Amino acid sequence: MENKVAKWRYALIISIAFIILAVFCARLVQWQIFQKDYYQDIALTSTEYTVKTDAIRGEIYDKNGVPLAINKSGYRVVINKIYMPDEELNKNIIKLVSLLDSCGGKWIDELPIKVDSSGNYYFDEKKTDEIDELKSKDNLNMNPYSTASECMAKLVEKYGCEEFDKNEQRNIISVRYNMDRQGYSKSKPYIFAEDISQNAMSIISENMQSVQGVETESTAVRVYENGTAAPHMVGITGLISADEYTEMKNKGYAYDDEIGKSGIEGAYEKELRGSQGSKTYEVESDGTTTLKDTVESKPGNSVYLTIDVNMQKTAQKALKEAVKEANDYAKSVGKKNNGEDCTGAAVVMLDISDFSVICAASYPSYDLTKYYDDYEKLATDKNVPLFDRAFMGALAPGSTFKPMVASAALQENAITTKTHIECLGEYTKNGLHLWCMSYHGSIDMYQGIRDSCNYFFAETARLLGIENMNIYAKRCGLGVKTGVEIAESAGTLAGPEYSRKMGSEWYPSFVSPAGIGQSDNQFTPLQLATYVATIANDGVRLRTHVVDKVVSYSGSEVIYKTEPEVMDNMGVSKENLNEVKKAMNMATDSYLALSDFDMKIAGKTGTAENAGSDHANFICYAPYDKPQIAIGVMVEHGAKSSVAINVAKKLMNEYFKSDTSKEE
Repeated sequence: MENKVAKWRYALIISIAFIILAVFCARLVQWQIFQKDYYQDIALTSTEYTVKTDAIRGEIYDKNGVPLAINKSGYRVVINKIYMPDEELNKNIIKLVSLLDSCGGKWIDELPIKVDSSGNYYFDEKKTDEIDELKSKDNLNMNPYSTASECMAKLVEKYGCEEFDKNEQRNIISVRYNMDRQGYSKSKPYIFAEDISQNAMSIISENMQSVQGVETESTAVRVYENGTAAPHMVGITGLISADEYTEMKNKGYAYDDEIGKSGIEGAYEKELRGSQGSKTYEVESDGTTTLKDTVESKPGNSVYLTIDVNMQKTAQKALKEAVKEANDYAKSVGKKNNGEDCTGAAVVMLDISDFSVICAASYPSYDLTKYYDDYEKLATDKNVPLFDRAFMGALAPGSTFKPMVASAALQENAITTKTHIECLGEYTKNGLHLWCMSYHGSIDMYQGIRDSCNYFFAETARLLGIENMNIYAKRCGLGVKTGVEIAESAGTLAGPEYSRKMGSEWYPSFVSPAGIGQSDNQFTPLQLATYVATIANDGVRLRTHVVDKVVSYSGSEVIYKTEPEVMDNMGVSKENLNEVKKAMNMATDSYLALSDFDMKIAGKTGTAENAGSDHANFICYAPYDKPQIAIGVMVEHGAKSSVAINVAKKLMNEYFKSDTSKEE
């Protein structure tokens, strides 16, 4: 019985399938035979094509409106397939190449094959990725060992340019191949050349006016003014990558779009990009083309940063001089590990009122205006100028960590302002051997910070404990991200958590090296500046930020304004913080490098041991009584703290001289 039911069901399913197939076949016959003329007439009447138009990218300025990344009018040459007959394409490409060459212009040429003086084809060996792409299954589908001549033979046949000489063939193929890669179609015009001069534009317009499909357009060209002032912060734009396209295509991005890659250009891509427009063309069956509809593009919003270009330039110069100072000191001493290996430095300066970044500089640096021209050199430079040391370069803080330890220890009653610890020159508890720079005898917290006594803080850290120490450190912005809008490092806090992460053992005795800013502790100049600003701000940590406001492209409307935002609180009483500040003022009063500085400030130096010369660090805020600015300086392998102090001193001189009212 069950077998009969099963057979009946199978028969029913097969019958239904045949009926559906028959219906489809009947409709297909109806469309292709009986209604052929009807649908052919529809196809031949007209077709619409929509072409996207670029939006003007928003601009980037410093807090005073000094331009950093702006747009200037430029010109480009476009080939529009709607108007360009396919059979005319090759000869028009040759004509365009000749015209641009005659006036010194450049067309987009990315074919990895060239022609030598003897007329032989060869690969551009610098373009290995492009060569692999050309030979791939998606393109020529040729063997990896195929020669340039073999590839060209296939390309000549593909693009029908046998009648031209070898140089002309090569140029035609370069354009045609790139057209294919870019998706050249009636909905996608091809950009033949961009950012050409007005003279080149005039020559092409005059000589190609009778050629349908070749158009010259005015366009916005991205220009980086003050390109050396803040390149890491401003960032760059570039062609969208395959991964980025996969992620962004649903947001209206095309595979040949430009996109913000780093810095503000990347972080504020959504605000800067704007909205594309479009042009809709109607093409009749006889080839007549009519512009049917236009949707205007909408420019992106502009971003004003909190930085001051003049302060940025002062910072860049001060860092360069600091590295030279360290190198010169090494020469005068004539011994290793005294600054001869110093090649990099960074500094961050914050406004304590809202934790906005006044300047953030990294050395060595680069010029944004030459980024793509110099990229290969920059990327291979052993001193890594592309690396943002100010926001990403985490180093051991050394003794700059001690004011935080003192604040936490006072609050947790591990010590008091009257606690005295006997410095014996060498700290040996729990099997440790930590050396102090001197034998200080019986000292208190004030003397411990002023004289940077390792013994005092090794013992204070032991009494405080690593858990308490790290709680207060995080509240200051150490070992956590500060909240700044662009890429930053969270740094590293020494402790059991980090040791477990690294697969190593943590022992209680390790708290003492951590307490003097060594062990696994590593922080960025941005974090150091945020930390000292938090102390100056009576323990309240605000969100550190580099964006002041976002405005409409015309500047008539403020879209967004950054307001102070509380991120954390040290949880240290004002009374205890005031005592630590007092000790920090005692420290700066004792520094020879600040003996000629006529403003009271609070700060702390730090020389951090590592392979090679010590890192030279300095934190401070000023003025001492009415804090306005906070600074964090790190000079890699700077050897002596005075090189870091001098960076901060130059910034303070520039900042306070620019407006004498700031000192009142």
